[in-house]
Order: sequence, then C-alpha cells, then structure tokens
Amino acid sequence: MNWISFGDFLEMGGYGLYVWGSLGMCAATVVAELIVIRFRRRLLAQEAGDERATEEHTA
Repeated sequence: MNWISFGDFLEMGGYGLYVWGSLGMCAATVVAELIVIRFRRRLLAQEAGDERATEEHTA
C-alpha cells in the first residue's frame, strides 16, 4: 500500500494553497451570508413588531 503523509495531503500535489484557499473563501462566504440573513431576519421582525404596535395604538 502507498500511504500518503499528512503534509502531502495538505500540499495536494503543489495545488494545496489554491485548493485550501478556495475552500476557505467559500466557507467564509457561506458564514457571512448566514450572518447577513440572521441580521435581516431580526431587522424585519423588529419592523413588523413596530408596525403592529403603532397599528394597535391608532386603532
């Protein structure tokens, strides 16, 4: 059997920086998108709550 060392695995035949950099950027983009979605959802919930509160006071 031909065993590959962990260092060889990380280097990926000389393309390790590209592969791991791309994977890192993709993961960072997904995390950023999740944070933005959570922020927007909270903002919309606050706006909806504020509208309900103003409607109850004027009605």
